[in-house]
Amino acid sequence: MQAPLAFSTKARTLALLGKRLGSAEIAELAFFTVAEWREDRASCLARASAAGDGPWIVRSSCLREDSTETSNAGAYLSRLDVEKKDLAAAVEAVIASYGDASPLDEVLIQPMLRGVVSAGVALSHDPNTCAPYRVINWTNGPDTSGITGGMSGRTWQQAAESPHDPPRQLAGVIDLLKELLSLFGNTPLDCEFAITGGGRRKTLWLLQVRPLILSAEVEAAESQTDRLKIIERKIALGLKKHPFLCGKRTLFGVMPDWNPAEIIGIRPKPLALSLYRNLVTDSIWAYQRQKYGYRDLRSSPLMLHFFGLPYIDVRVSFNSFVPADLDERLAARLVDYYTDCLSREPALHDKVEFDIVFSCYTLDLPHRLARLGKAGFSRSECASIADSLRRLTKRIVHPRKGLWRSDAERIDTLRRRRDVLRTSNADILERIYWLLEDTKRYGTLPFAGLARAGFVAVQMLRSLVTEGVFSPSESDQFLRSLSTISGQIGRDQSSLDRDNFLERYGHLRPGTYDICSPRYDETPDRYFDWTQPKQEEARAETFSFTLPQMRRLASALETHRLRADPIELLHFLQAAIEMREHSKFVFTRNLSDALALMAEYGAQFGLSREEMSYCDVSVFSELQIGAARARDTLLHSIEAGKRQFEEGRRVSLPPLITHPEDVWGFEAPKMAPSFITQGEATGHVADVQDKTRLNGAIVCLPNADPGFDWIFTFPIAGFVTAWGGVNSHMAIRAGEMGIPAVIGAGEEQYRRWSNARRLYIDCPGRRVEMLG
Repeated sequence: MQAPLAFSTKARTLALLGKRLGSAEIAELAFFTVAEWREDRASCLARASAAGDGPWIVRSSCLREDSTETSNAGAYLSRLDVEKKDLAAAVEAVIASYGDASPLDEVLIQPMLRGVVSAGVALSHDPNTCAPYRVINWTNGPDTSGITGGMSGRTWQQAAESPHDPPRQLAGVIDLLKELLSLFGNTPLDCEFAITGGGRRKTLWLLQVRPLILSAEVEAAESQTDRLKIIERKIALGLKKHPFLCGKRTLFGVMPDWNPAEIIGIRPKPLALSLYRNLVTDSIWAYQRQKYGYRDLRSSPLMLHFFGLPYIDVRVSFNSFVPADLDERLAARLVDYYTDCLSREPALHDKVEFDIVFSCYTLDLPHRLARLGKAGFSRSECASIADSLRRLTKRIVHPRKGLWRSDAERIDTLRRRRDVLRTSNADILERIYWLLEDTKRYGTLPFAGLARAGFVAVQMLRSLVTEGVFSPSESDQFLRSLSTISGQIGRDQSSLDRDNFLERYGHLRPGTYDICSPRYDETPDRYFDWTQPKQEEARAETFSFTLPQMRRLASALETHRLRADPIELLHFLQAAIEMREHSKFVFTRNLSDALALMAEYGAQFGLSREEMSYCDVSVFSELQIGAARARDTLLHSIEAGKRQFEEGRRVSLPPLITHPEDVWGFEAPKMAPSFITQGEATGHVADVQDKTRLNGAIVCLPNADPGFDWIFTFPIAGFVTAWGGVNSHMAIRAGEMGIPAVIGAGEEQYRRWSNARRLYIDCPGRRVEMLG
């Protein structure tokens, strides 16, 4: 058995492989050191003839790139399409890009490839998980530097020992990675490649290979395979027909309902995951949805997890959007229709309630229901669906008996009970227990109803635009007229002193369920600049119907048999959206106080917040109701959580899982982000953690969590989130503030945009342009 090859400079590694590589071609090459160039330029230029007659590509081969410590990828110059007369100048330019060049630094010259049909980069391991996933990022077309130059392209990811074949066009690249790993003794690596030719006469070219620098120890392929088999079996079981659910199959997604990717992230710590399950997705969500007139899904968990990666069971979600009084067979067909739509258009996974599901009656519902006719639903079936949704919606928006009104009253109960608990002599475990129990009963349960009313309000508002009652700018004006708790933050930060401000808003934190995320009142200087002169924030705009608008709306409501007064409907739209945000603000105080007490309780036993983030929330109930060795009980839960989190950290899955084989390999979907407001913005890009650069910036946020409201105390130009839906907290906030925003860009687009120097956001044109 031959000894593994060792990486050298870019040029020498390619030269070494030229004698051994069988899965790809390497173009003829010539290279020389800086010392050789300076000593005998003519001789070095003569060597270029070994690399053809031109034009050439003159490439860097510096000692400071492609090492096992740092790659310096893209740090040095390459010159393309260089003719013979320009060759010397190109070499000089490349050497100049090295800065203080070493005599041993090299320059590599190769012929330009012609007839390139695709090119990209292939990695043997996923840099995010350090697991043996083959990751291929490529673009179609003649540009061999598109991916390395920042173009997004397409991305395919496949487990090392996948039992399934990759797409035909990538099979050769996978074989190339396998051979390179074998030649270099399984050292993680990445390579650049190009494909020339057409039809069956395509040729794969290796352009470069170097060590892949990872942040953690790599995982054995056998461990990955065992884990993925478990996930595959779990998904296969979930895809079967269910005795108590409509629909032949299901899908699993990170955003279709209650948006776990937005709220707790795609890899939450065990405490955040278990809290979200306990407070929302195990049962609370279904009780409230049933109360509002939808099918009874109580006892059906909405969210599953695969080694800690949270996913929504889409069939359960779609069942819960069907009116309870709809015929069972028609309901089953409707759920299957929803599932098929999402399967065909996975980019809609964060917009299902707006673009796929019919969950309430709106003025444009008859037009939207026309899609069902194309899918084989009869007119009478469409009419039945419309009638059920009309009855359901009238109960929700009723001016006096609307279900959301009683939910709003329960939120006030939560606040009163918290005040009683805070002044009681209850011990720390008892306070944690009752803070969480009250959060469910008087917090997330009514919030689930108010969130439903908020969704109905936003959908109704959108239909007013669709039907011409409002223009898009008038809709934006209505949103800017809202008065929400989050909208008050900027005004209060300008008018209140520091202590009073933190007394009111100090419980908020980015990462509402994350014990490691500091509250505003724990590290206020991290979030706010108290040195700047206070400036009064502009007051919310006022909005009122014009007489023609009122007539058009009254006529439309009569036509659709909604029997609602236009003024009362406007009040509902306003109150439902505002109360949704208010209720979230109130219940998150309970949650935030509970997290603070959990940290305090762990500290009694020498356990840090980071360690406590790995325990399951059920451990606190167990300690409350039973006599046990508290530290041992906590440590047992923490160790179990760490094992689960470590396993999940090695897993990569698509945002939407449609088949069990998706576990082994998938193409990253193109996301369709939501553009909020009709505005435009240009600004430098700033990470949300760097408050010194927020003024005038396009701010990049990982998700649309309400704990990021503090950014609105700065004069930002706009913002972008990786995750979030069109009706998320930050989407509502952007509309209220009139700030251009891109919500739910997805991991890939977010990574590109957050690494740009400047961005231009064009909301009406639905585009983002990188300016540097």
